[in-house]
Amino acid sequence: MEKIAGKKYYALLRLGFSYLILVAMSMVFITPFIWMVSSSLHSLEGVFKVPFDWIPDTLHWDNYHQAITLLPFGRYFLNTAFIVTMVLAGTIFSCTLVAYGFARLQFRGRNKLFGLCIATMMLPAQVTMIPLYTIFARLGWVDTFIPLILPAFFGSPFYIFLLRQFFMTIPYQYDEAALMDGASRFRIYWNIILPLSRPVIATVVVFTFIGVWNDFFNPLIYINSFEKATLTLGLNLLKNQIIGSGVTQWHLLMAASVLVLIPNIIVFFLAQRQFMKGLNVGGLKG
Repeated sequence: MEKIAGKKYYALLRLGFSYLILVAMSMVFITPFIWMVSSSLHSLEGVFKVPFDWIPDTLHWDNYHQAITLLPFGRYFLNTAFIVTMVLAGTIFSCTLVAYGFARLQFRGRNKLFGLCIATMMLPAQVTMIPLYTIFARLGWVDTFIPLILPAFFGSPFYIFLLRQFFMTIPYQYDEAALMDGASRFRIYWNIILPLSRPVIATVVVFTFIGVWNDFFNPLIYINSFEKATLTLGLNLLKNQIIGSGVTQWHLLMAASVLVLIPNIIVFFLAQRQFMKGLNVGGLKG
């Protein structure tokens, strides 16, 4: 009995210590976000006050209104939402279709083609940046949304790998039964594989949404017009807005940054359960 009680006590102590470490690490990661939210409610002078007041005496909620009216952030939001929607559609369709072929179809050279696809992950984006820009410039697509959207319809090797691993965990008997009933390969893909793959699709959606929503480099390269800017470009423009005091309005920039960050948080929490399940199951079978 004493040994059993000792083991339970040791397990409880170990669990408590693990949670303590996780809480400490969480605080390290969440502190910058808390500082950003706090700064968004300060005056400009309060942002640089030493020591910093985490809870200001006066909460400047009007900073949020000023931030979104100083520049046309409504237009930037629509631009970003359109790009994200199109990229999500292209990524889900192209990656799931290619992953289905690699996971469920038998053909000569399948594994070699899949290895070649995965090998492209080792190619840095900086290598293809200039050739891609040259192609899009010659096609007259610079300063349009096409260069930001079109690549998504050609698939992503990481998402293809993740989806393929998940598809391979689905019993092949489903395909055989559907084929015996006269279903086509595309119908099996659309009506059987995709509905069973919600966890991994949610993972791809979260990764894609956050990556495209927060993308600054690609819009900076291809977008030149003020009215076609995305939210990240809008934040950069807001950083350069010098009003009254002659310095960047950091409190307004922090307020706008909080608003831009909110959709990321919402999407993650809505898909959190499926997201974690997709990550756990996606790498089980090779």
